[in-house]
Amino acid sequence: MNSPGHVGDLLLSNSGIWMYRFIEELYPICRSITGEGTRETLRRIALHVPIEIHEVPSGTKAFDWTVPKEWNVRDAYVRNKAGDRVIDFRKSNLHLLNYSIPFRGKVSLETLREHLFTLPGQSELIPYRTSYYKENWGFCVSQCLAEALQEPEYDVCIDADLKDGSLTYGECFVPGNTDQEVLFSCHICHPSLCNDNLSGIALTTWLARYLQKKNSRFSYRFLFVPGTIGAIVWLSRNEDLVSKIRHGLVVACVGDPGKPTYKKSRRGDAEIDRAVLHVLRTSGSQFTVREFTPYGYDERQYCSPGFDLPVGSLTRTPHGEYPEYHTSADNLGLVRSESLSDSLSLYLEVIDILESNSTYMNLYPKCEPQLGKRGLYRILGGDPNAGEREMALLWILNMSDGKHSLLDIGERSGLTVGCLREMADLLMEHGLLAKSDLVRAR
Repeated sequence: MNSPGHVGDLLLSNSGIWMYRFIEELYPICRSITGEGTRETLRRIALHVPIEIHEVPSGTKAFDWTVPKEWNVRDAYVRNKAGDRVIDFRKSNLHLLNYSIPFRGKVSLETLREHLFTLPGQSELIPYRTSYYKENWGFCVSQCLAEALQEPEYDVCIDADLKDGSLTYGECFVPGNTDQEVLFSCHICHPSLCNDNLSGIALTTWLARYLQKKNSRFSYRFLFVPGTIGAIVWLSRNEDLVSKIRHGLVVACVGDPGKPTYKKSRRGDAEIDRAVLHVLRTSGSQFTVREFTPYGYDERQYCSPGFDLPVGSLTRTPHGEYPEYHTSADNLGLVRSESLSDSLSLYLEVIDILESNSTYMNLYPKCEPQLGKRGLYRILGGDPNAGEREMALLWILNMSDGKHSLLDIGERSGLTVGCLREMADLLMEHGLLAKSDLVRAR
């Protein structure tokens, strides 16, 4: 697979703009853990990548969980005496408590206030709230709007269904040269929230679209699932597949302008952890690394002790740590095309390391081979990075004993895996190096 730094095609150069426009397209759709909004989102994804859409009936057991009833909403509002919609789902789908049960009737202001959810500390913003597993009805509004409601009675309408149906998720599989897999998983259940997690959906879709065009060592599995329950359902239905997953990342919150943050897998030192850390450390930019905790996104399902998959989470500002999180301010103004593009570059560099992380054998292991007579120093002449590349040649020759991979060498030397791979190819061209599996096969 070509290094992303060597790929100059139109798809890569316009990636940030493409992802932003896809977020813009998906933004108006009201999504939840089930329902037509989720299906419509998957249909839009399917216009770009081939995905298999799965429907899992309500009531289906998934380990200790049960697939809930399906929720769909057509309209919701609160009207005053004059008939004006003072709270209107059509203006913002965040206004309705997600998974709100149907309700119709006149209620007192006192009763209505019991069913309003606000953010007193962010009085202009609409909060995002859910009631998936406890039946309730309600509306989410700004604190300012709630305080402005003064009439003694209001007309409430929540035209919704909560009944047996199914949970829907999508899966895209891109076969490689082996059946060993890299997993990318994103949650698709949030309504009009751009960073969390339309940015994750857009980046995952772009990756699937891009990798279809590549000749890859690994096979790639992309999951578009409702948060928590979706990952649990997929794992419960695919226990026979998980042994093939060698690396994985949960994709979320990748569009804001904050610095990258990596949350390690439960193992802490899996190859995916080391690959991401290597990319971040050699990026020249600020970043944050966090140890695994059993709280967060779906990495906690993939890393549960019964699976303990090597799955981390690469985000920008973590969930709950930016003021716009789970509010109406997580809108199209928060995500940036340049942030999306930067996040994508990090993901592609991680993929490049996973694809190229081979071990080698020095074919002249007794003392340093003479590089000058093979013209290797002259090849590097005039190269502004000649010193770094010469050191890469020496490090590879010294460490290539069939036990140390390029990532091992990169971690010890401080050189990028991309530079080391390029120099390994050069050494192989001159008969000084061979991949370990080829040497053992002789």
